[in-house]
Amino acid sequence: MASEFVLYSYYRSSASYRVRIALNLKNIKYEYRPVHLLNNGGEQHGPEYRKLNPLKQVPCLIHAGHPIAQSMAIFDYLENISPEPHLFPLEPFDRAVVTQICEIVNSGIQPLQNAAVMQELEKTYGFSAEQKKNWIKEWNHRGLRALEDLLKMTAGDYAFGDDVTAADCFIVPQIFSARRFGVELENYPTVLQVYHAVEELEPFVLAHPSRQPDSE
Repeated sequence: MASEFVLYSYYRSSASYRVRIALNLKNIKYEYRPVHLLNNGGEQHGPEYRKLNPLKQVPCLIHAGHPIAQSMAIFDYLENISPEPHLFPLEPFDRAVVTQICEIVNSGIQPLQNAAVMQELEKTYGFSAEQKKNWIKEWNHRGLRALEDLLKMTAGDYAFGDDVTAADCFIVPQIFSARRFGVELENYPTVLQVYHAVEELEPFVLAHPSRQPDSE
């Protein structure tokens, strides 16, 4: 029997990682369909996948046959169809702050380190491997400094108070990526405190890249 939910994902994609965490937190079972972002020029560029997500990115969640792409849109959708547990606070200002934390990662760091950007920097602008590494580090540091300053005001046990929220779902994959790229993290103690508080929770463990069927 076909699954009600299908997630097109790449194990190492931080945007996919955060959606896997959210699905686990909400106890939503799903079928995992890997999309390799590098093989054969990137499977996301194939005509069938482009019909699901014209931007040719992962993740893409299919629910009852309907595709939803982009992680923030997926979070919003999951919050509406499966409210418990809440990943965004109900109070409007608190919800906005959690969204702000998410967007620091989603807009201020992650897009600037993804494979498509790295390929373009090399192809069009002639960036060397070292230059690409420095680019990634610079944008990570800019975003992580902002996160550190904000979390000093919002963090309790987790990123926003004492309940797990969408903010934690975004932070954990970003720290995974930062470590993979060799970004120095010692100047962000509050970010690391939050990361260590949630990384061993079961929904986060099960979403880890090493636990995915396409892990290499």
